[in-house]
Amino acid sequence: MPLKQPNSVDECLYFTRRKLVPKGGVMAWAFRKECPACRKGLMKKPKKTATSYVCPACGHEEPKAEHEAGITVNVEYTCPFCGHSGEATTEYKRKSWQGVKAYVFACESCKEKIGITKKLKEPKKKGAPVVDDDDDDD
Repeated sequence: MPLKQPNSVDECLYFTRRKLVPKGGVMAWAFRKECPACRKGLMKKPKKTATSYVCPACGHEEPKAEHEAGITVNVEYTCPFCGHSGEATTEYKRKSWQGVKAYVFACESCKEKIGITKKLKEPKKKGAPVVDDDDDDD
């Protein structure tokens, strides 16, 4: 089943579009969660450094760790190793991958791990695909 694509970046908690050198690419997004109390608004942080998410409709608050535990990152990619195009999902938690923090998923075809790093972070392992940054991070 194809992944649901966002209509706007406003409905995303995280969105990025990257080129993976030499022949790959990634588009990844994580949708904001609906408020568990009123089911009307999408939860968001009032400030970038806030420790909780708040519903703009009813004011319901949820701690950051509890809220982010149920979020998944959806990924559409072209593998830089084998050229396979596919879709994947991973948890909304950065893990160590080649010496840097990244959202990590595996290619469906060759099972090679691919990481989506923060802007301007490059993997420290030799032979890893280089990421050309062109994204909107939150």
